Amino acid sequence: MRIFRIAALAAAGLALAASLAAARPTTSRGLHVVGNRLVDVSGHTIRLHGVNYSGTEYACIQGWGIFDGPSDAQAVKAIASWHVNAVRVPLNEDCWLGINGVKAQYAGAAYRNAIVTYVRLLHRYGMYAELSLMWAAPGSNQATDQPGAPDADHSPAMWASMASTFKSDPNVILAPWGETTVDADCFLRGGTCGGGYAVAGMQQAVTVMRRAGYRGVISIPGVTYANDLSKWLSHEPKDPQHQLVAEAHVYGKNTCSSASCFNSTFGPVAKRVPLLFGETGDTYDGSSCDGNYIRTIIGWADAHAVSYEAWTWDTWGNCSALIKDFGGTPNSAYASWIKTHYAATKAAARPLRG
Repeated sequence: MRIFRIAALAAAGLALAASLAAARPTTSRGLHVVGNRLVDVSGHTIRLHGVNYSGTEYACIQGWGIFDGPSDAQAVKAIASWHVNAVRVPLNEDCWLGINGVKAQYAGAAYRNAIVTYVRLLHRYGMYAELSLMWAAPGSNQATDQPGAPDADHSPAMWASMASTFKSDPNVILAPWGETTVDADCFLRGGTCGGGYAVAGMQQAVTVMRRAGYRGVISIPGVTYANDLSKWLSHEPKDPQHQLVAEAHVYGKNTCSSASCFNSTFGPVAKRVPLLFGETGDTYDGSSCDGNYIRTIIGWADAHAVSYEAWTWDTWGNCSALIKDFGGTPNSAYASWIKTHYAATKAAARPLRG
């Protein structure tokens, strides 16, 4: 009888352990969500002080490259020298999947391998990576820009492939979309609800990524070019891993670009989940780069423990460009302010430790 009691107790203990494990959110070995914070593998709160590196969304589809600039160790080291701990890398659906006539040297495995190699370099130099699907198109249309919403034709396959590719990397954030113009219902659930084609929604994105084995952080943007988070909490996708962050894109002259708007629409979200300004800059239209607007935006973000990624680490020669050269020379007063601010607040932005 005693043996049977021990066996019964052991079975009950296993059942309880299984029940408790099922009740707990599953976290990755590296970057993960705890409440409204991003946390690293050691349990330290992480705030991302990052930059975007634009180019991987357009160079391939235009047929002349994968990156719009260097992607080697020297170039990555230059980004890190600004005390950056995260880089957002925009992606192109056609190039990733190798469809719709993209040149073979810039498509499919060649494109994916280039992104994977770049992400590994970022990690080596202490930076996390956000990978964001940005340019896409339905059917046989080429992905030559960012449409109003992800397409049901190809985006689910893209999400599954992204998830499978990075399921063993605990230090990436996967973003299934950049900026949408459809309403919150359509963006969550998808359907024939905007843009003149079948839309794939954010709930489908989360479900597809989880089924593909990815357990890490997923970034879900707001609507109206990711500038409106007023319905984010009511339209948050269900995630069995509880690893979602909210993403806003915030520039001077946006509809929501004042502290009062941030308080009313961003503030409630930031109390519930980690909030990331996945794109931010002095003005959305590039009309100013004197640094006046960015002070308000990042000042609010710092006061509310919000992460941010400045647009953009490119040498375009306009107000959007942070740099004059890929050695990291600031391009404008806005860029100089970002560099100085990152240096002054580096203690708040822990680098990735291998």
